[in-house]
Amino acid sequence: MRRLIAWILLPPLSVAIILFAVANRAEVTVSFDPFAGAPPALAVTVPLFAVIFIAVIVGVLVGGITVSFGKLRWRLAARRAERENARLKAEAEKRAEAEFRAAAATPALPVRTGAAGREQS
Repeated sequence: MRRLIAWILLPPLSVAIILFAVANRAEVTVSFDPFAGAPPALAVTVPLFAVIFIAVIVGVLVGGITVSFGKLRWRLAARRAERENARLKAEAEKRAEAEFRAAAATPALPVRTGAAGREQS
C-alpha cells in the first residue's frame, strides 16, 4: 500500500519541483555580510530555486535534530525502566528460588493416624 501511494504521489511532486526550478532559475545574490555597503564581502550568486531548496533542506535538518533531542529524554527514561524491570525480575526469581529451596529442605510433617489406622486431618 505504501509503494502504491509513493508511485501515485512522487511523479506529480517531481514534475512540480522541476517546473518550480525552471520557473525560478534567475540569478540572485545571497550576502552573508549584514554590515556590507554596496559590494558585499561575503556573497554568492546562485539560482533562486537553489536558495529555496537549500533553505528547505536546512529547515528539515534543524527540525529533525530538534525532534531527536526531544525524544532523547523519553529514550533515556525507557532504558532506565528496562534496567529496573530486569533488576526486579532477577530479584523476584532469586527470591522464588530461595523459597523453593527452603521449602524443599523442610522435612515433611508426619501424618497422624487414628485408632483405626485411618489418617486424620
